Amino acid sequence: MRDLLTDLDGGDDPVKRVRNAMKTPLPKRFYQQATVGQSGGGFAVLLDSKPARTPGRAALTLPTGAAAQLVADEFSAQVDVIDPVSMPVLRLVNSAIDGVSTDPRAVHEDIARFSSSDLLCYRAGSPASLAARQGEAWDPVIGWARKSLGARFILAEGVMPVPQPREALAAFDTALARFADPLSLAAIHSMTTLTGSALLALAVAMGELMVEQAWSAAHVDEDFNVSLWGEDAEASARRAFRRTEMMAAAALLAALS
Repeated sequence: MRDLLTDLDGGDDPVKRVRNAMKTPLPKRFYQQATVGQSGGGFAVLLDSKPARTPGRAALTLPTGAAAQLVADEFSAQVDVIDPVSMPVLRLVNSAIDGVSTDPRAVHEDIARFSSSDLLCYRAGSPASLAARQGEAWDPVIGWARKSLGARFILAEGVMPVPQPREALAAFDTALARFADPLSLAAIHSMTTLTGSALLALAVAMGELMVEQAWSAAHVDEDFNVSLWGEDAEASARRAFRRTEMMAAAALLAALS
């Protein structure tokens, strides 16, 4: 299951993963059209009218036409070869069908663990300008968790771990349980690991935050450092890749509703 969770969060270095993928010859595009068709109670992704399948050979069938269309669009966007790196929704769906569906509770618990040491709970003591930026971006989410979820998280200064109240963690767990299907769990897990915050991911899933707001909130510290020292090209490329992953996860969640 740990291998599955690593795949969901894109690994430690997505830029390196892209480079490694480029060393492997990619399969040629073998289909003319990628479409969506009804299949039983769901919607299948069709390649020249034939059902597409996951790497585990399961049918690539999703519960909504909108979600299936996202995957079909990624297939349509391929030109001469099929490049999985450029298909973040497909990779999420494959992970959900082949992996998360076999043990969804393990993925739920991994997301919940993030809430016990959530990014939003650890604040800078100085400089004051950074602390102010953190408060502006993060306090509304902490307040939402308290008022809407009944989860009162404790804030701390610095990075030393601070135990969170059991009641807060239980309230978060209850809210997360609304998203029990493998596809939603895969998307929320991806957003959690990409941002370092289960609270931000859940806020997006529940419609409290727009995905762009959550992405910006997750990078308050990084953006502050960039404003002081400038931007590193490799770090910028890594962030751009991870942003694409974040947008794909949010798009899948929206398409499932």
